[in-house]
Amino acid sequence: MTDDNQDENRLIAERRAKLARLRAEGGAYPNDFRRDALAGELAAAYGGHDGEVLREEAVEVKVAGRMMAKRVMGKTSFVSLQDRSGQIQLFVQRDALGEERYAEFKKWDIGDIVGAAGALIKTKTGELSVAARELRLLVKSLRPLPEKWHGIADPELKLRQRYLDLIVNERTRAVFEARTRLIGFVRSFLDALDFTEVETPMMHPIPGGAAARPFETYHHALGRTLYLRIAPELYLKRLLVGGMERVYELNRVFRNEGLSTRHNPEFTMLEAYQAYARYDDLMALTENLVREAARALLGATVVTYQEERFDLSRPFERATFEEAIARHVADLAGERRRDRGLLETLCARHGIEVRPEHGAGKLQLELFEKLVEPELSGPVFITQYPAEVSPLARVCDGDDFLTDRFELFIGGREIANGFSELNDPEAQAARFREQLAARERGDHEAMVLDEDFIRALEHGMPPAAGVGVGLDRLAMLLTDSASIRDVLLFPQLKPEA
Repeated sequence: MTDDNQDENRLIAERRAKLARLRAEGGAYPNDFRRDALAGELAAAYGGHDGEVLREEAVEVKVAGRMMAKRVMGKTSFVSLQDRSGQIQLFVQRDALGEERYAEFKKWDIGDIVGAAGALIKTKTGELSVAARELRLLVKSLRPLPEKWHGIADPELKLRQRYLDLIVNERTRAVFEARTRLIGFVRSFLDALDFTEVETPMMHPIPGGAAARPFETYHHALGRTLYLRIAPELYLKRLLVGGMERVYELNRVFRNEGLSTRHNPEFTMLEAYQAYARYDDLMALTENLVREAARALLGATVVTYQEERFDLSRPFERATFEEAIARHVADLAGERRRDRGLLETLCARHGIEVRPEHGAGKLQLELFEKLVEPELSGPVFITQYPAEVSPLARVCDGDDFLTDRFELFIGGREIANGFSELNDPEAQAARFREQLAARERGDHEAMVLDEDFIRALEHGMPPAAGVGVGLDRLAMLLTDSASIRDVLLFPQLKPEA
């Protein structure tokens, strides 16, 4: 056992002994203290008042929170009390509390949760404080907060014990407050455009709506395997068939894939669908959503992410998929850009595995993701992706190798994916059969045939377009967070050693 562990165990034992005394006295974990003020609200309302004005106003408050610092100076002590809105100082005097309670207070520990009642004052240093007339120990903290946390980035502890990170790290609290505001903004943005928020199943009888490996579960009452959804797309488009012409869902999706700075097995996505719209209409909607989200959260449309500056006020750049590849892969600049032999050679040169089931479109995508995507600073829309890798998208008029599809990239990361929806039931069934054949050849991410979705299309789905926006990645951009784990309260982690 290390010296640090021995010290921590000793401190925990001391705190447990204090709790035992509280239990014996009948004073452990009370729930009868009611606060009526928050630190941030008091600072906003009274921070500018001088001491004389506060004395005249005689503002009595009750505050409660975690004790983050304590300075005992004889008969007078100072406490930094933290609640959800910030911190406020407690001014604690023996004469005001009484000798017995003051003696008890001196034994309390950093991390304890306390309540205080008293008048607002300004100390000699001009700090707004509560002159405690009443002081209660509400929760005894048995474990000490991490020593020397401030200024030290401990990624392992931050992620595994997020509650500690939230207690001591103001930056972390600000990130998740911003994430919450982002979700609220997205709802208000779409509601204002007459979209209807809906909820669709998280457990699907067959996986569909995206190219990804699903998680499986089993429903004993039904006696069947179910799949955690990899996307809500096919259910949302059923609603278009039913006449709900503008729908969206803020949804958790689950994909059985690896962990990285951009990927977590479960994540949050916005999917929105609009009848009588094309993919370029949804591009405009997405551009405006991202721009206005920055304005709402940051008060500006210039975003700095990982030391790179993005001006979201300007029209986003646009380039086709094959144009983007040609800029970065010289061999694909000519007419042979769809030549499978050439694409196989280039993939081998760059260490990309080529499978027999991969056609030219899939090989193009592999090269794009490895060589082009990381270089897309943006914001830039890449349009017209191959039909082979876009099984739910409508093909381009005049070129059935490509589809009316776009992806938005900012800082080398995909933020959104959308397209004009394929609403021809016979063409969609044929695409599904192609996906099924690829699946049988070993492509575990290929889609399966959804016969009920085809049946829905046969009733007629209006021309439409849809978009999916990765809200975790958008939150990363707007909070300047390097990893998706920084914007997930409880990211998936490898087992603790």
